[in-house]
Amino acid sequence: MQGSRSIQAVNCSILIALCSITMPTFAKTELKGVAILDHPCGKVSVKQMGLIHAGKFDEANKLSTTQMQDQWKAMPAKDREMMSGMAKEMAQTPEQFSNDVKANGLLVVDGKQATLTVKSMKRDANGSSTSTTTQNFQVDGNQCLVSR
Repeated sequence: MQGSRSIQAVNCSILIALCSITMPTFAKTELKGVAILDHPCGKVSVKQMGLIHAGKFDEANKLSTTQMQDQWKAMPAKDREMMSGMAKEMAQTPEQFSNDVKANGLLVVDGKQATLTVKSMKRDANGSSTSTTTQNFQVDGNQCLVSR
């Protein structure tokens, strides 16, 4: 009886060791500037910004997770209209946003989650101001969906 427990313990140890070898581990990956635009999350972010800028909210919403789409649909129409108007006012053209990503973007991918942070600086006759845009993603292989 004791011998079979020893064999089971050894087999269990071997199984655990094999699982830890074959299970992939993902380290955080940081991308900066133009490299972000080649990543699926960077592409989705620029595409969504362009669609929002153009007032195409239904199309932009399709680039988000099912959960976010459901939350959007569940909102009262007047709230969706108000939020759409504010988002459109604040949205940049895809070209403007791409330039900001190239200049000051940071994409951190951590397994199935990613976060894009983009700082932009605006200068005019009244001085300068900076703003930061942060966007979260769910990553599934080569697909990124905007998430909360």
